[in-house]
This record gives sequence, structure tokens and C-alpha cells, in this order.
Amino acid sequence: MIVLAICCISLLIVSLDNTVLNVALPSMRRDLDASVSGMQWTIDAYTLVLASLLMLMGSTADRIGRRRVFVAGLVLFSAGSLLCSLAPSLDWLIVFRMVQAVGGAMLNPVAMSIITNTFTDPAERARAIGVWGAVGGISMAAGPLIGGVLVDSVGWRSIFWVNLPVGLVALALTLRHIPESRAARPRRADPVGQLLVMALLGSLTYGIIEAPAAGWHSPLIMGCALVAVASLVGLLVYEPRREEPLIDLRFFRSVPFSGATVIAITAFAGMAGFLFLNTLYLQDVRGLDALHAGLYMLPMAALTMLFAPLSGRLVGSRGPRLPLLIAGVAMGASGLLFAAFEAETSTPLLFTAYVLFGLGFGMVNAPITNTAVSGMPRSQAGVAAAIASTSRQTGGTLGVAIVGSVLAAGLADGSDFAGATGPAWWIITACGLLVLVVGAASSGRWARSTAERTARALDPAAAPAPADA
Repeated sequence: MIVLAICCISLLIVSLDNTVLNVALPSMRRDLDASVSGMQWTIDAYTLVLASLLMLMGSTADRIGRRRVFVAGLVLFSAGSLLCSLAPSLDWLIVFRMVQAVGGAMLNPVAMSIITNTFTDPAERARAIGVWGAVGGISMAAGPLIGGVLVDSVGWRSIFWVNLPVGLVALALTLRHIPESRAARPRRADPVGQLLVMALLGSLTYGIIEAPAAGWHSPLIMGCALVAVASLVGLLVYEPRREEPLIDLRFFRSVPFSGATVIAITAFAGMAGFLFLNTLYLQDVRGLDALHAGLYMLPMAALTMLFAPLSGRLVGSRGPRLPLLIAGVAMGASGLLFAAFEAETSTPLLFTAYVLFGLGFGMVNAPITNTAVSGMPRSQAGVAAAIASTSRQTGGTLGVAIVGSVLAAGLADGSDFAGATGPAWWIITACGLLVLVVGAASSGRWARSTAERTARALDPAAAPAPADA
């Protein structure tokens, strides 16, 4: 259990950093004289770098040693946090957030790989992943409160100080309790594939965020679109030709794995957009201070914390189907309350929407992670877990980019906040419905059989981790 606790601490500091930052956005915006797009970049600079490097770090850890990469990630993330607290301007803050992200990219997929190789029984692994998901809920619960207290009493810079003592404790425990491990057959580096991934995610995110200001048909945005398309085509053509690619496209022959990837992107896009809109609404429109805005969102965070371990137990005993269906219905219904019934204008409806979203998001994380690694050869656990983590971070990046751009475009057209966010809430509703549909389609018996065939194709000589019922 000490290994699980250490891995969860690493997730806590990475997740806590994002939830604390969301509450601090209005204060940072005023202090740094930033625009909506500037606030988007304080979040997306982090998630973009994180998403771009997760697969590289997962395969690197499998090759050179998981504990070694994990320790380096803790050191770099803590150092980046200290630099963020000292940032003299928005531009420097964004740069230092990218430093944090490099460290974060060394933590999440490596921690999940350690968990996968420690808990080999499917039911035990599902419960462990449920605890892992609950830590995300704890960060959602504690983040707004901690951020609110720190922002109102000390200032927004203090939100980055929280990571320092937690990071040092995690580092000491890692050096003492986690043994070194690596894959039996190390994979070679794939620099071309890594550059293509970075070009794809970077051009796509930059284009979405800057389009409202530059114009969708401007040369800059059209150039970003061309780079994104060319990078995607390059990945599809180049990666299958490599013996050991960065992204093994054969993973996606597994319907549960492909479904988990789509669900991760849509669920985390919905969550990131949900937090972004509500943080700005509660403080800029309702006029709440950071602490009271955090308290308003506490029901959502508490439900996530409560239902994440329940979701893990359900996955272990009954499979991922039921948690995914519950997640899709709850998240879709929450978005619909804002999109169709203007939940922000009624406090009871607002809290109902928060409760529904927290329930849904608490249910979705365990089946995503467990499905991604179930049935895959353990020799590639780091890569499989990294793709799942990359999907989450890509979703979060796109969620803030798309929702923020919709908001910025609506405000630029002269709409009030409620009018400007209407289309964004329909996007979040669609994310929930997509979780429901894809979850139902990718969790049946036929889907599981494709996962078993994929595992045999990936590593015929190795016994794969058994798929869950």
C-alpha cells in the first residue's frame, strides 16, 4: 500500500496545481493585466507540454528505469512550482508552467505503470485505480478551498508553494520505498514521432486559442491547421513503419482501448471547460471572492471524491460498462441544465448541476485507466498508461481552448456572459453524451475480444494482463 500512496501523492500535486490555479485565475488576470486568451495559456501551456511528453516519458521510464524518471519528475515539478511563484510577468509564468509540465509528464504515466506492475490481479488493480481516481477528487475538493484561502490571504503566487512540501515528502518516500523497475525489452526512442506529436498538439491548440483574435480565416490560423493536418498524416504514415514506434497504432485495434481514449478526451474536455467557465462566472459575474467561489464548487468536488473509489470497485466486480453509462448520463445532464435551463441563474439548479457533474466525473476515471491497461502486455504498461494520460491531458487542453475561444468570441460580439457561454454549455453537454454512447459501444463482449486479440498481436510471447469482466 505504501507504493500506491506514493503514486497517489504524485497525482495529488499535479492535480492540485490545476484546481488551485483555476480559482486563482481572476486574481491573476487582474494582477497581470491578462486577457481571456492569456488565462487560457496559463492552463494550456501546462497541459499542452504535459500531453506532448507523456508518451515519451512513459516509454523512457520503461527503458531506463521507472523510479529514476519518477524521482527526476518530482524534482523538476517542485522546481517549476517555485519558479512560477516568482514569475514577474504573464509570459514568464507561462514559461515556468511549461517547466512544471515537463516534471509532471514524468510522474503520471510512470506512477500508473508502477501501479500496473504492482497490482497484477485485475480486481486489485481496479480497486487501486479507484483509489487513484479518488485522489483526483480530493484535489478537486481541497484545491478550491486551499486556493481560495491562499489567494484571499496571501496572494495568487502562494498557490504554487503548496507543491513544495508535498513534493519533498513524495521524493523522500520514493527513494526509501519504491524499487527500481524497467521493461524486460526496452523500447528505442522515436524522436521523429515525438516531434510530430508536439507539432500536432501545439498547432491545434494555438490555432483554437488565437482564432477569435486573429480570425478563423487568417494566414496564421490556416497555417496552424495545415501543420496539424500534416503532422497527423505524418504520424499515420511514419509510425506503422517503425519497429518500435512512439505510438503503436496497433493499440487502437482494441475497441476498449480506442473507446477509453475517446472517452478520456471528451470527459476531460468537458471537465476543463466546466471548471474554466464556472470559475470566471462565480468571481467575475456573481462577484464572489476566491474562497467563496471554491466553497460553491465543493459539492462537485465532494461527489467526485466519493464516487471515484466506488467506480473502481464496480469496475473490479462488474466491469467498466455501468460506471461509464452513469458517467455519461450525469455529465450530460449537468451540461444540459446550463445549456437549456440557465442553471447559473438559479442557485438550486446550479448546485444540482455541480452534484451531477461531480458524480459523473467521479465515475469516469477508473474505467478509462483500467480499460487502457487491461489486456495489454505488462512490458508496455508505461506506454499504454501514457497514452491514456495523454488522452486526458489532450482533452483538458482542448476543453479550455475551445470553451475559452467560444467565450472570447461571444464577449467580443457584445454578448453578456450568459449569452456568450450558451454555445460552450452545449459543447459540454455533447461531451457527456459522447461518453455515454462510446462507453456503451466499447464495453461489451465483442469489444473485450478485440482487446485480447490486440494483446496477442503486440507480444505473442508474453502473457497479457487479464481483461476485466
